[in-house]
Amino acid sequence: SDGSIRLHQMTSEYPLMQWNDSTSGQPIIALQWALTRPAVFFVLDASSNIYIWDLLENDLLPVAKQAIPSENIVTMALLGEPEKTNGLLGIALAKESGQIDIQCVKKKWALP
Repeated sequence: SDGSIRLHQMTSEYPLMQWNDSTSGQPIIALQWALTRPAVFFVLDASSNIYIWDLLENDLLPVAKQAIPSENIVTMALLGEPEKTNGLLGIALAKESGQIDIQCVKKKWALP
C-alpha cells in the first residue's frame, strides 16, 4: 500500500532486496515478472504509472516509467512465450471502462 517492493527467497523470511517508496508512495496494483527475461519485472501503481525494473541494468531504481494518463488502469498482465527466444513480450492493460489495451514491450526488456 505504500509503494514498497520486497524480493524474497522462498527459504527465508527476510527479503533479499527491498525498495522503499518505489512508486512515490502510490499503492501498487500489480507486479509481474517478464515471461521472456527473468531479470525484468513490471509494476503498476494506483496512478496508472507502469515502472519497468531490469535488475541486470540497475538494481536500485526502475529503468523506465510510463504514465498512462488517458484512463485509470485497474490491472495488467504480461503476454509472451517463455520457451521462445524471439523476444516478443506484450502487456495487456485493463482500463476502468472495461477496455483492454495491448502494447508491445521494447525488445531490450523482452529478449532473454
